[in-house]
Amino acid sequence: TYPRPTILFILLKQLDQIIIHQQVELLEAILGTETSSRYEIKNHLGQRVYFAVEENGCLDRRLCSPLRPCTIRIADNAGREVIRVTRPLRCSSCCFPCFLQELEVQSPPGTIAGYVVQNWDPFLPKFTIRNQSKEDVLKIIGPYATCGCFEDVDFEVKALNEMTTIGKISKYWSGFVNNVFTNTANFGIQVPVDLDVRIKAVMIGACFLIDLMFFENSLDGL
Repeated sequence: TYPRPTILFILLKQLDQIIIHQQVELLEAILGTETSSRYEIKNHLGQRVYFAVEENGCLDRRLCSPLRPCTIRIADNAGREVIRVTRPLRCSSCCFPCFLQELEVQSPPGTIAGYVVQNWDPFLPKFTIRNQSKEDVLKIIGPYATCGCFEDVDFEVKALNEMTTIGKISKYWSGFVNNVFTNTANFGIQVPVDLDVRIKAVMIGACFLIDLMFFENSLDGL
């Protein structure tokens, strides 16, 4: 049974900062084997408001690794699914500009909230946030280098003219041990508090896509 949209709206409407913490998987830390990701989604006070679980097949994780298709289900603390993120198998190389990354965000499940679409660029990571009608709403532009050695990595959220910055998605530096031995990551999403709650849900999906594309070890599945 899916919750009414108002449950999601009440929680997201008051948030202008969202913290996403990837949970450490013991098997992944010990063996270096890629496992399905699990996340806690928190407010700026560190209180958990949602948790998320990635669903996909073992072969997808081993053969496709950061490009793997998956479904991420996001539930509230009562276990009710409020957001569903669907990522098909697509390319990410600039050699395939017609089949780049794209994911769909539903909130509540069964109702499209919007899309995240990768844009072709020879140098920078670029994405477009679209609403449920596939109309462009915002842009996301990342840095030339995303390795983030000893510092945070910021993906700026911009207006469609790419001149005005209204927020950012940040991958926080997690320390030497986490970055070397696991893929666990901590992200922060900063957006205007009055941003449409559906677009806030899509921004969470964009954060997951950025994590999978740029901060997963492509050798884990080999």
